[in-house]
Amino acid sequence: MKGIVHIRIDDRLIHGQVAAFWTNSLGITRIMVANDEVAADEMQKSLLRMVAPASVRTSIINKETAVKNISAGKYEGQRVLLIAKNPKDVWELKEAGLDIREMNVGNMASREGTRSIKRSVNVTDEDVEYFNKLLNAGVDISAIMVPDDKPCKLKDLL
Repeated sequence: MKGIVHIRIDDRLIHGQVAAFWTNSLGITRIMVANDEVAADEMQKSLLRMVAPASVRTSIINKETAVKNISAGKYEGQRVLLIAKNPKDVWELKEAGLDIREMNVGNMASREGTRSIKRSVNVTDEDVEYFNKLLNAGVDISAIMVPDDKPCKLKDLL
């Protein structure tokens, strides 16, 4: 996928860890949030843009637009960090035609109906179902919070 250098699930979307550690360590020039609900919420989009580093462009768009833009090569020559809120979003991007081969799970907060599989990674049965679909489709999924963390494979945690 031209321009996409890293895909991460982080339900906080753009925040300090992403803004500081991930963008610097990967040399990111654009942060893309691909989520339908967030893309439709002007207040949340404004807040996310405020947290992004000034030197990094942002795209906070729905999944359909993300697929269309990536497929059209709109981000060629850029270094894009694609952030999704959950594994269902990533599965839907893959199903829509994106060639997703690897991704990282950062933070999935504890909420009703979740169980902890790793510090800061809490999953529902639905999340596990989508992670398994991604794994069965050959996607290599790691679970690391910050770039310096020791690599950990999600399949070993499920």
